[in-house]
Amino acid sequence: MNSLRRRLILLLVISIVGVVGLATAAVLSVRGGGPPPELTVPWVAQQMELVARLLPGPIPDVLRVQFAERPAGGKVDRAETAMLNDILHRRGLDLLAIISAKPDQPGQIASVQLPDSRWAIMQVPHLKPPGREWLVLAGWISLIVAGATAVSVYFTAVLIRPLEMLEAAVSKIGSDGMLAAVPEVGSAEVKATAHALNQLSSRLKTSMESRMRLVAAAGHDLRTPMTRMRLRAEFLDEERDKWLHDLDELDRIADSAIRLVREEVNQDAVEPIDLEKMVRDISAEMASLGHAVSIGHLDKVSIRAGALGLRRALRNLIVNAATHGKACTITLAITDRRAVLTIFDNGPGIPSDLINKAFEPFFRVDPGRQQSIPGAGLGLAIAKEIIERYGGTVTLENRTGGGLAQTVLFAAA
Repeated sequence: MNSLRRRLILLLVISIVGVVGLATAAVLSVRGGGPPPELTVPWVAQQMELVARLLPGPIPDVLRVQFAERPAGGKVDRAETAMLNDILHRRGLDLLAIISAKPDQPGQIASVQLPDSRWAIMQVPHLKPPGREWLVLAGWISLIVAGATAVSVYFTAVLIRPLEMLEAAVSKIGSDGMLAAVPEVGSAEVKATAHALNQLSSRLKTSMESRMRLVAAAGHDLRTPMTRMRLRAEFLDEERDKWLHDLDELDRIADSAIRLVREEVNQDAVEPIDLEKMVRDISAEMASLGHAVSIGHLDKVSIRAGALGLRRALRNLIVNAATHGKACTITLAITDRRAVLTIFDNGPGIPSDLINKAFEPFFRVDPGRQQSIPGAGLGLAIAKEIIERYGGTVTLENRTGGGLAQTVLFAAA
């Protein structure tokens, strides 16, 4: 019973049969008690009045009256007896009436004492259940089950059809690992699911393209030092320092690429973070390492993020500004319930046509990729990956007076 279709069919059948079964039981309960005395007692009074007025003449068989010297036995129903006597008296008949019932007989018996001292005995109308009642009820329930099953199967198919559409779309994953676009039609829930799947497909495509660019860039970066190494193979003894420098560069590129992948896999827990304190700690750490880092105005603000990951991202941004920008200044402000962290530097900035590519893996401003400053070109890519993971954004902008401004935005906790 793991199928959603079967569960829905079973639920609908049980619901329909249960409701109809309860209604049937209620009808049988009411019917089993017989008609109310307000309907039967006046009819008995009318028949007894006819008998009394026809005497001493013959009594028609249609009245089904028996005569006896004494009333019928059994337990007297006082309420219905009082009702029958009251109706007879209002009809102008001064007769004594008794309604009684015997435990071993169904229904009730009305006894009326006639003027000649005899008792007229008549059966009170009582509707008996039809014969083979349970067989009839079983047939009735069988028809309900058959009808409920047919209705349930139809409407379940209608309800499941959008989900089957989603399942078919997800199963049609192309050889490139991409999901086919899912039509966003149907109920609100189905539209929301289709929209989420389409967004997932878009994110997968962006992520795969990013990884492809990373691999291509890594291959390009690795090819240059490897080519130089081949050219110097004949002069190993004379070019040892250059060989070691190229090997160090290869190590930095490989290590940075591994760190970038680890940032996506190893995610620390999200918690409230005192951003002002973290900025001061990182600035002191950078200053102790010889970087020209200064602190401007810092507002007291807390955000929610992973402490280790955020510290690594901010450290990368500050190192980038302090090395490429010669020196940097850090400010922190609260604007519209958002934490705005800005890192200003005094460097040459980034050409406007390249600034949008600054966060790509292995990006360097120099198209010749000559390295005057050690690094693999992954610091900004790692920082962006971490910051966006925790709901923040990071942007770059050339300053009017020269230099670069790195701006990080987070929602204040």
